[in-house]
Amino acid sequence: MNKVIVISGPSGVGKTTIYKRLLNELKDNIEFSISATTRKPRENEKDGVDYYFISKEEFEKKIKNNEFVEWANVYGNYYGTLKSEIDRILKNKHCLLDIDVQGGLNVKKIFQNSFLIFIKPPSLESLKERLINRHLDNETEIEKRLAFAENEISKSKFYDFIVTNDDLEECYNTIKEKIKTII
Repeated sequence: MNKVIVISGPSGVGKTTIYKRLLNELKDNIEFSISATTRKPRENEKDGVDYYFISKEEFEKKIKNNEFVEWANVYGNYYGTLKSEIDRILKNKHCLLDIDVQGGLNVKKIFQNSFLIFIKPPSLESLKERLINRHLDNETEIEKRLAFAENEISKSKFYDFIVTNDDLEECYNTIKEKIKTII
């Protein structure tokens, strides 16, 4: 039986780098679930590849129709995982999600055999440096993300597996080996 594998962690902890490598190396067994969002695409992002970019009105209609496994309003934009997307993937492969902690916990309620992985930063100070290096120079935005990160870290205890990313290669290999035992 195919599983849903959730990767969560604060913004700037390396989730995207890690899940993209996992998808490349384990592509015969796992597929990424593309989330829906109301935020505008960033440079180089493509609709239906990075996210399903939809209007706020369309997103709210899908909420009312109970079409999401999980959804949240993050930094003023909606993000969510469509049930239809997970069901489509699970027919043939394991489903990989990159979502926040609250979303991960909601997924676990619906897909009880899912496996939740949380990636922690070595410290909040190192996370702040990563956010600054990501060209987030708005102090208010950085503080907002750090507060959100603290909240997520406090809820990581509900996850099946927690790994600290103080060395990207080591963190990646630890997660990859864990996923290989699951699938």
